[in-house]
Amino acid sequence: MGEKASNRRRLRRLPWLLAALALLTGGAAAGLYLGGCNDAGLQTVTVESGDVERVITALGSLKPKHYVDVGTQVTGQLKKVHVAVGDRVERGQLIAEIDPAVYQSRVQSGQATLDKLRAQLALREAELTLARQRLERNRQLLAAKAISRDTVEENEAALKIAQAQIQSLRAEIKAAEAALDSDITNLGYTKIYAPITGTVVSESAVEGQTVNASQSAPVIVQIADLETMTVWAQVAEADVIRIKPGMPAYFTTLGMPERRWHGEVRQVLPAPEIVNDVVLYNVLIDVDNGEQLLMSSMTVQVFFVLAEARGVPLVPLNALQPSGRDNEYLAQVLTPQGPQPRRVTVGLTTRAMAEVVSGLAPGDRLLIGPPAQPAAADRAGPRRAMTARL
Repeated sequence: MGEKASNRRRLRRLPWLLAALALLTGGAAAGLYLGGCNDAGLQTVTVESGDVERVITALGSLKPKHYVDVGTQVTGQLKKVHVAVGDRVERGQLIAEIDPAVYQSRVQSGQATLDKLRAQLALREAELTLARQRLERNRQLLAAKAISRDTVEENEAALKIAQAQIQSLRAEIKAAEAALDSDITNLGYTKIYAPITGTVVSESAVEGQTVNASQSAPVIVQIADLETMTVWAQVAEADVIRIKPGMPAYFTTLGMPERRWHGEVRQVLPAPEIVNDVVLYNVLIDVDNGEQLLMSSMTVQVFFVLAEARGVPLVPLNALQPSGRDNEYLAQVLTPQGPQPRRVTVGLTTRAMAEVVSGLAPGDRLLIGPPAQPAAADRAGPRRAMTARL
C-alpha cells in the first residue's frame, strides 16, 4: 500500500513539473530570438568625416623633363672622357675630347693660305697704284703730243686688269677666311661641353673609340635634369576626352605605394599609341624631384582627379536606398526607438562612397539594408514591440 501511495503522489506532481519545464524552454527560446535580432539581424555603419574623390586611373612611366644626348659634331678618335654615369655636371663643363691633331693641321694650313692671299693682295694693290700713276703721266704726255694714243689706251687697260685682280684676290681672301673659321670651329668641336646642368645618366662611347659624325650624330653621354620629372601616362581613348591641361593629378610608385606625388596635367599629346590593338593617349604631368627619389623609367599608377571633397561626412552607398529623386536617398538611422527612415541629400559619389550634403552628421549609425523583421507567427504582441526597440 505504501508503494502505491508513493506512485500516486509522483503522478500528481508530474503536471507541475511539465509546466515548469515548458516555461523554462519558452523563456530560453524567447531569449535566443531576441538576441539573434540584436547581433545577427542588424548590420550598421557609422557616418564619418573624410575625403572623397572621383578619378581616372592610368599606368605610366617617368622620364626626365629635360635631357640632352651629348654627341660630337666632328669625326675622330675619342681621346678622353672626363665624366662617368651618375656624375653631376654643370653647364659648360668639359665632358670629352676628340683627338684635335687633324683639325689643328687644317687650321694651320688655312691660316697659311690666308696669309699668302693677303700678301698677293698687297702686291696687286701696289701694282694698281703704279698703273694709275703711269696712266696719269702718259695722259699729260699725250696732251703735249709726246706719245701716241695707243700707249695711253694700253695704260688704261692695264689699270682695269689690276683692279680686277684685286677684286678676285679679295674674294679669295673671304673664302679663305670662311674656310679658316670653319676649321677653327671644328677644332673647337673637339672639346665637348655640357649643354645643360644635370646628371650623366648614360654613356654610349668609350675612350679610344672612333666616332663618325658624317653618317650620324654619335652620342657620347646623355645628361638629364633630374630636378623635374615628367610622367608619361597612357590613358584609354574612352577617358582621355575628360582630361584637360591644368587638371590636378597624383601618382604612386611600386617602391612607395603609400606616398603620393602631386602635379598638374601639362599636355595631352594628340597622337595616339596603339598597344595590342588598344588606342592609348600620352598625358604629361610634371613633378618636382628635389628629393631625388624618382628615377627614369619607373612605373607609376596615375590618378587624374575629376572632382574631390575634403573633410566631409561620408557614407557607404550600400547604406542608402534610392528615393526616386536626383541626389536624394533614404537611410535607416538607428535611434533609441529603433531604425528611423531619413531623407539624405548627397553630393560627390564614387562606386562605394557618397558625400553627405544634408540629412546626416558624423557619428550617426545607419542600418545597412532593410531593418530585420520577426517571423510571421511572432509579429504580434510583446515580441514585436521588443524587436522594434533593438
